[in-house]
Amino acid sequence: MASPITVGTLFKQHKKTLMLSWVTGEEGADRAITTDAVVDGDLQPLVGFLNVIKPNRVQVVGASELEFLESLGKNSYTDTMARLFSTRPATIILAEGIDAPDVLKTQARNTQTSLLQSNAGSHKIVEHLRYYLTQLVSEHVVMHGVFMEVLGIGVLLTGPSGIGKSELALELVSRGHRLVADDAPLFMRSGPETVTGSCPPSLRDFIEVRGLGVLNIRAMFGDSAVKKAKQLRLVIHIENLDGEQLANVDRLHGSHQNTDILGVEIAQIMLPVAAGRNLAVLVEAAVRNHVLVFRGYNAADDFLGKHDAELALPDEE
Repeated sequence: MASPITVGTLFKQHKKTLMLSWVTGEEGADRAITTDAVVDGDLQPLVGFLNVIKPNRVQVVGASELEFLESLGKNSYTDTMARLFSTRPATIILAEGIDAPDVLKTQARNTQTSLLQSNAGSHKIVEHLRYYLTQLVSEHVVMHGVFMEVLGIGVLLTGPSGIGKSELALELVSRGHRLVADDAPLFMRSGPETVTGSCPPSLRDFIEVRGLGVLNIRAMFGDSAVKKAKQLRLVIHIENLDGEQLANVDRLHGSHQNTDILGVEIAQIMLPVAAGRNLAVLVEAAVRNHVLVFRGYNAADDFLGKHDAELALPDEE
């Protein structure tokens, strides 16, 4: 999925953090930074240090890169500059406050390529923009539910509308756990086997509880009651089951399965709603048990093993 961000947008959003300023090429501010730019049949990486062999969309030139360029002979220097701009980078950022060589400014003007300067270190620029741009181009999905951090584990509470997810989340917060997002958490694939959830800025810190309206969790419980983002590790689906459905739930192993979110298998537990059940305690127990299973311990298997071993003992006279 291509990123919609342009060089101009990048400049505005990171001007203060990276201490950016224009050198030349303002007319290239509308050039898009995307993951679908191709050079010699290969997709261009988003951001990195100066590289004309596998060029980046955002080329960062620090003191070391500039020293390398200046060490080249005249013909090699000219060829390298021509190659650099022939790949149509989205922008070139001069790090560490170094001044742009005249030839670099001339090439930038001739090709309408943005040339920026920063007083930040080259490593800081690359790490900062790599994280930011990777988030923009990663797969995203918005899911209906409440995303919580429970006992240090990212837990998504799902279920039919009106079943009490927000009320459950409010009780969990009152027990010391943390809210990430209510109603519409945003999930992104942050790694090969990792999904991270966060809250859209306009909804951050808020939760809607029927009868109480919209509540600000940060204002009510303090900064420690909310969290900006968390890796998703467990989905707990709350369901209102009738007597026959409840009787069909495996009483030994419970209702465990996996669900696919952005191509990553996430453990899911179905938790039946019934009169007298303390769902907050059950969610905490589910999280603790999930941690044990992740570490290799399964209570049901342990129970069956001990039960079978007891049956195998010879009868005492």
